[in-house]
Amino acid sequence: MRAIVERLPMRDPADMSALKAAFAAGRLDPSNIVAILGKTEGNGCVNDFTRGYATLAMKLALAEAMQMTPAEVGSRIALVMSGGTEGGLSPHMIVFAVAEDAGPKPTGKRLAIGTGFTRDFSASEIGRAAQIQETARAVRAAMAQAGITDPRDVHYVQVKCPLLTAERAEGQDVVCVDTYESMGFSRGASALGVAVALGELDAAQATDSVVCADWSLHSGVASTSAGIELMRNEIMVLGNSSAWNGDLAIAHRVMKDGIDSLALWATLDELGLKGHGQLDDAARGRIAAVLAKAEPPHGSTIRGARHIMRDDSDINATRHARALVGGVLAGVIGDTRLFVSGGAEHQGPDGGGPVAVIAHV
Repeated sequence: MRAIVERLPMRDPADMSALKAAFAAGRLDPSNIVAILGKTEGNGCVNDFTRGYATLAMKLALAEAMQMTPAEVGSRIALVMSGGTEGGLSPHMIVFAVAEDAGPKPTGKRLAIGTGFTRDFSASEIGRAAQIQETARAVRAAMAQAGITDPRDVHYVQVKCPLLTAERAEGQDVVCVDTYESMGFSRGASALGVAVALGELDAAQATDSVVCADWSLHSGVASTSAGIELMRNEIMVLGNSSAWNGDLAIAHRVMKDGIDSLALWATLDELGLKGHGQLDDAARGRIAAVLAKAEPPHGSTIRGARHIMRDDSDINATRHARALVGGVLAGVIGDTRLFVSGGAEHQGPDGGGPVAVIAHV
């Protein structure tokens, strides 16, 4: 198999013109698509309906191209929309496809992709051990689909997970009553599920009580994003495998905080992308996607200097964090088409998070 990654611009959440153009030009076969990640310009909070709007537009465009119903598209393709393009982040989508390739095997491992889905969760299961366990099962299934047996070959696991609304929570035994807070619990439980699947965390430790409480427990490759538009977890595992063809590979590091550009440079170096200050045009042209998490630290400082991300009553703290991390990464890459997702509960250390790069090698 061979992985294909196309990064396409979006003028608005419903803009599928670049996707349709890729179909028309033959760069993408819609039947080969397994997942699409998208950054939309909403607020990334509970009432960010740009995510659902973009998801619907994608389902309609894919249904037309594949001669399916939108429901059939949704059952086979993971559509992960992340709201929030604060700062200079550019709205865009990243299309992941898998094609047959019987050509000679390259030396070294190449990008491998696997997808998985959990069952729908009840309101009372969101943010709790049931979500952890079911996510771990789905991650293992996605790894098997990708042909990845060694967890060390997994470099990024993207999870789209549900959240609680007042209507969903009404009359239920739920993890919290604050709907925004529920996003963090859902993201956190999903990330711990990734950690369990990859052996970063013992399953016995993954109890209700540790979610959004014990910040020492985390995954170094999980990226989870909560949305109102679903009630299950949709999962994509990205790693490297010697069983795959093509010229794409992925590498990752964990940023210790929001200004840890050295983690990105180490990731680029592993992929053979060298530079000083900012990548040149040739190196930048080899990059297929940049994926990262952003989270304001729970303390009041970053490396000893005070920040106000959690004190701003006008702008949510995760929106500050996306803008911060997006700026740091864009300064190195020289490109604002970055998939920076906010809310990194149990995704890297407190205030930090994983960053991954997919590049042509």
